[in-house]
Amino acid sequence: MNKVHRAKTQLESLGEGRFRVAGLLDASTVTRVLEESESRFRDVPIVVVDLAGVTESDSSGLALLLEWLRLARRQKQEIRFEHVPQQIIALARISEVDDLLLENSSTGVSAQTSASMPAAIPTTA
Repeated sequence: MNKVHRAKTQLESLGEGRFRVAGLLDASTVTRVLEESESRFRDVPIVVVDLAGVTESDSSGLALLLEWLRLARRQKQEIRFEHVPQQIIALARISEVDDLLLENSSTGVSAQTSASMPAAIPTTA
């Protein structure tokens, strides 16, 4: 992946704990997005990440979401994912972690899950 594609991947703050990810989520981009998120998510009790702008993803994108879940639990935060891309949902199913990603979804999970289905993942105990 060239630098132009990596540079176009963004983690944008929308205010009040809301963030939007846009661009490609793969091995060439997720490390930078994770590093950015660590400082931006800090001290926010509820983090909401809108993934509607993700144009393409692979298993690295799934790994990023799972790492965000782990970090949120460690920091006693709640994290919610909106508009989880179909590619990530499919990888989560294959990896048998779809329940972890999509638990407490407002619409449930089915074989026909759409790419725009919101996934709410509370991580507070």
